[in-house]
Amino acid sequence: MSETIEPYANGAIKAADLFVWCLEAEGVERIFGVPGEENLDLLEALRTSSIELVLTRHEQAAAFMAATFGRLTGKPGVVLSTLGPGATNLITGIAYAQLGGLPLVAITGQKPIKKSKQGRFQIIDVVGTMRPITKMAEQIPSAEKIPSLVREAFKRAEEERPGATHLELPEDIAREYTDAKPLRSIPTQRAAPDPQAVLAAAERIMQATRPLLLVAAGANRKQVSATLTAFVDKTGIPFVSTQMGKGVIDERRPGYLGTAALSEGDYLHCAIDRADLIIAIGHDVTEKPPAIMGHGSSAAVIHINFTPAQIDDVYFPELEVIGDIARGIEALTRLLTPSPHWDFSYFHQVGEDHARHVLDRADALDFPLLPQRVVSDLRQVMPDNGILALDNGMYKLWIARNYPACQQNTVLLDNALASMGTGLPSAIAAKMVHPERQVVAVCGDGGFLMNSQELETAVRLDMDLVILILRDDAYGMIRWKQESMGLPDYGLKFGNPDFVRYAQSYGAEGHRVTRADELRPLLTKCLGLGGVHLIDIPVDYSENVRVLTEELQAKTCLLPMVE
Repeated sequence: MSETIEPYANGAIKAADLFVWCLEAEGVERIFGVPGEENLDLLEALRTSSIELVLTRHEQAAAFMAATFGRLTGKPGVVLSTLGPGATNLITGIAYAQLGGLPLVAITGQKPIKKSKQGRFQIIDVVGTMRPITKMAEQIPSAEKIPSLVREAFKRAEEERPGATHLELPEDIAREYTDAKPLRSIPTQRAAPDPQAVLAAAERIMQATRPLLLVAAGANRKQVSATLTAFVDKTGIPFVSTQMGKGVIDERRPGYLGTAALSEGDYLHCAIDRADLIIAIGHDVTEKPPAIMGHGSSAAVIHINFTPAQIDDVYFPELEVIGDIARGIEALTRLLTPSPHWDFSYFHQVGEDHARHVLDRADALDFPLLPQRVVSDLRQVMPDNGILALDNGMYKLWIARNYPACQQNTVLLDNALASMGTGLPSAIAAKMVHPERQVVAVCGDGGFLMNSQELETAVRLDMDLVILILRDDAYGMIRWKQESMGLPDYGLKFGNPDFVRYAQSYGAEGHRVTRADELRPLLTKCLGLGGVHLIDIPVDYSENVRVLTEELQAKTCLLPMVE
């Protein structure tokens, strides 16, 4: 029992205290959220516990923080809100965790369920609302049910495939008394793949002529990075990644052919089209990966994942290796030796063409800054273990494509729900998990203002954090799509505040870039000074059409790039 909980003479304790005791038994160290009056008994129990309450300025941001905490630790992040509007404000963040495979436990309050004096004020069916977007959503009907429901919520959130769970704690239940005790938290044991499936996969890889490795979202969990790196080192098989598989293998290594920032038409798609076998590690149908199959496709696919493949029109693998990914890759690595009939010459050419292409205009002096220059300056300034927390916007594609990630989970982006407003909250959570690392939030002006109030949270928590705002005074990604479709420019431009003064009003430092060569030294300075710094960067997205539409469409997969 927590030393802070004092049982009554008959051994009973308050249910709210039991709930917090159960959270401590699960190893919870912090909870993100915005409490309401229905949470006050729980709040009092937290006050005397070992758990830190991270008070945020919006429930959605709290959920993004908790989900990012789960992503980086592998343990469920915890978010707290009241009933009604507090609970509905969590929904986007909960969906973000559920689609992204990020372990999260959401706790919401509720009016008394046994005797209510307020009719339907603020009351909606929160549990029913949460069920379609979680792995589990339950109301706690009695104090005695707290231990089993808390244990189940954490177990379900963490086990493969990870995601979100939800518990509703009504205020009258929180005030009950009980002699129940927490259940012991038992780590989930993940089975090793069937040896016969591993052997069949090894034989199929050895028979192939142009095998290609695809590293996807499911590989960006657990201890997969080291085993995949050893696999690539031994076999020499080239690799591509999806956006959420980015950084699992160091992208400076030989054999890296690119990240699938675009759904089609990039250099790595030439390699995918030429491969006769694709080894898909951690493929997740909720991500938006490149189409690696199709009816009539010549490439076979081996599915290696914690869970069986979900079959759709562009993914129907011929062989599945199901179980712990790291153990499966280790077993494959032992069985494989480089084959003399493997032919990677075309893949290597694709890798060289991609590497050359992403360096184009990386040092351009144009102002407003070109996205290539922003990405290049970021890469030159950030250490290998520095973390970029990306919001959702046009820059996400440029960073996914042009920024080589050196370590796992150093480019935090969302290619599942792809919600705007995630950048700053994710950066705050990343800095909490890794206070020793440099953390930079990269936001568009549209996404930043959706959760910009969390600047106050970062300042209050005395964080060392840098926020980049790539300002184009519009919803830039949708404008690119609009232009690509030949539609008139309409409905996507807006105005902005003075971001420098806006940052200062929260007690942060504000900076504005006025020349292309100012960003790199300014970013270096801000990272070295400590504190919260916001940098306003005017950006020119006309390169979207020139590079990502016209130039890539004009390339050919059959010939090397022309110098």
